[in-house]
This record gives sequence, C-alpha cells and structure tokens, in this order.
Amino acid sequence: MRIKRTTPRSGMTRRTRLIAVSTGLVAAAAVAIPSATAADTPTTFSSAQLKNASGSVLKADVPGTAWAVDSKTNRVVVTVDSTVSQAEINKIRQQAGANADALTIKRTPGKFQKYIGGGDAIYASSWRCSLGFNVRNSAGAYYFLTAGHCTDGAGTWYSNSGRTTVLGPTAGSSFPNNDYGIVRYTNGSISKSGTAGSVDITRAANPSVGTNVIRTGSTTGTRTGRVTALNATVNYGGGDVVYGMIQTNVCAEPGDSGGPLYGSNGVAYGLTSGGSGNCTWGGTTFFQPVVEALNAYGMSVY
Repeated sequence: MRIKRTTPRSGMTRRTRLIAVSTGLVAAAAVAIPSATAADTPTTFSSAQLKNASGSVLKADVPGTAWAVDSKTNRVVVTVDSTVSQAEINKIRQQAGANADALTIKRTPGKFQKYIGGGDAIYASSWRCSLGFNVRNSAGAYYFLTAGHCTDGAGTWYSNSGRTTVLGPTAGSSFPNNDYGIVRYTNGSISKSGTAGSVDITRAANPSVGTNVIRTGSTTGTRTGRVTALNATVNYGGGDVVYGMIQTNVCAEPGDSGGPLYGSNGVAYGLTSGGSGNCTWGGTTFFQPVVEALNAYGMSVY
C-alpha cells in the first residue's frame, strides 16, 4: 500500500492510478498458504538460488506482491495481497522453476497501494501527503523529504488545504524504482523543526529486522510496530515497482504517504511508501530507507 494522495487529479490516467483510494482495506496479518512445495523442508538454498528465486517473482510481474529474503528460514518470503489469485501464485511458482521450493507464499488481507497524505500534512495542487524529515545541505539551505510518488508530477507545495501558505517547489523526485522526493523551502517564515512527531531527530541509519519503530502521518497520527524484513521489493501494479524497501507491521492509511519512520532514540529510518490494511485492524507497510534519499541529494537531518 503506497500511501495515497487523498484527492485525484482529473484527466490524468497515471495520476489517478497512483492516488486511487481503496475503501475496503483490512488487516494485513500474514497467513501462510498451504502448498505441496511448502518451505518446511530443511533444504538449504544458496545465495544464487535465492537471488534467482527473487528475480523470478519480479519476472512474473504480478501486482499486489512483495518479497524479501528471510535469512532465518533461508527462503524468499512472497507476501501477496487479496487481489492475487491462485492462478497468479501458480504463475510465480512456475516462473521460479527449479527454485520454486525456495519460495514461501504468504497472504495478507487488503490491497497494496501507495499512500499519500515528519508527519505534518503537505498539499500539492490536487493531493495531500505527509512531510517526512526536514533536512539541510552543507551550505545550510533547508529542504524536506517526502515520498517520490507524492512529488512525481508535483510543482509547488503548501502547508494548508486552502493552498495559501507556500512551502516551496519540488526540487527532485525518484519514483518508481525508488520512492523519495525533495522539496526546497522558499518561505523563510515557516518554522523548520528537526523533529518527527515529538521526537528530536539527530541522525539517520538503516534499521535491522526486529527494530522497534514509530511512524507518523497526517491521516492516522503516530503508530508503532517493528521491522519485519529488509530489502523488500514491492509491485504496486502498472509498472510501479520499488526496490530495497523496509517492511514493517506498522499500520498506515491514505494521506500518510511520505511521513517519517524513526526510532524513539531519535534515529531517522525511512519515508512511508505504501502497503495494505488500515489502523483499525492493522497492516503491512513499506518504507523507503531515508539514508539512500539523504545520500542522493547530499542532505543531512538535524
């Protein structure tokens, strides 16, 4: 579920696809699908076999799938949302061929989608997202990071729904493949806090599986959970595939896109991309690692 824009831009097919809001999101607790090739067998797969198995999932090109290598089980765990049929699961296994036994398929209710909606609300011409982290460059100029599917096609950003208080223009955007974007502040009267939620952000790092994390967004506020996988690939459909994502069990909803993922110790981890589920039942949510975005633009948190 990518965090979605909350209001579609008329007349643009691609934009409509990016921001379509699903009203039937449900909990994203993974449930294993029984299979004759279940990964209960104590087979050890080589790194090359796991890489080939991962590549096979990508080649199958089934929207609503996400996958990452689980080092504990030595398998590629493929999470499929409610739109994925059994025939499509069979297609994935067939594509994997001799490496099919290296795949563990898990179901998650709901539909993977991009979320648009840090944590404070930010507004483009026709949609809302969430601010990720305020950052600055070596010269001391101020910017903020958000999701790339938010900045994709966006010009000027505003701090209010009436779009009267300008923040600044999009200065860079990377989506798909990645999901990060950057906006340059041009409004000197805006306070540029170095916090996310109520936590003072002092540095950025990549988390580990099991790390306890916090997410803040303009739709659902502050939520907590833990990292369940790293380097996940997510296929949102329509050619929108993102790589190297942080997978978590933190819930999120449309409008939360771009918001910050961080630790209570002040470490910045990621930017909300998308997922499935909601904050009533729970969900699976993916995040763009913030270190990659900072390096791409030569920025630092403060």
